[in-house]
Amino acid sequence: MTDSPINFSQARFLTSAPNIRQLPADEGIEVAFAGRSNAGKSSALNALTRQRQLARTSKTPGRTQLINVFTLTESQRLIDLPGYGFAKVPLEIKLKWQKSLGEYLQMRKCLRGLVVLMDIRHPFKDLDQELIHWAVSSNIAVLAVLTKADKLKSGARKKALMQAEEAVPAFGGDVKVITFSSTSKHGLPQLEDTLSQWLNQDDAGQHDSPIDVA
Repeated sequence: MTDSPINFSQARFLTSAPNIRQLPADEGIEVAFAGRSNAGKSSALNALTRQRQLARTSKTPGRTQLINVFTLTESQRLIDLPGYGFAKVPLEIKLKWQKSLGEYLQMRKCLRGLVVLMDIRHPFKDLDQELIHWAVSSNIAVLAVLTKADKLKSGARKKALMQAEEAVPAFGGDVKVITFSSTSKHGLPQLEDTLSQWLNQDDAGQHDSPIDVA
């Protein structure tokens, strides 16, 4: 465990921004959550912060169309990035928020770690892999979170984790994998520990490689 665990329950909504130009100043430390629109990203954020409605959940995937900012302390933030790859929305809107996602990942200097959430039954889709490859090439740590782990029995869950771990070396860099359930809180301590380590870092990451998530 890290020496300085973060109290995630103190997270508070700060702002929603359509692009990085309307985000808070690019300083301090941010950890971003990204994932397909049906990956359970909002549910994971709510489980992490012990707040039922901090991040809005919906039965209709793709409702997160803005960059949502949550403060932990004056210099530590959680970022809920627009979902990608699934939502049935007009193309113009989809392209607009996919652009904002790409700009954030390319240009935000205070980004310290990227949490990529994937349904444990359908991990490592093309866009998930693109995000991970980009983060690795930019020296940003990645935590691949296999969500909805409660949907599988123990044996199937362990098999899915093993297969995911076998896929990780192909990415290179600092990539870890955990299984997670926002319902049962399975994997929550591992998620908290990794995020606490990232949020307690001092040195900023470097962003050198472009990414296209449209």
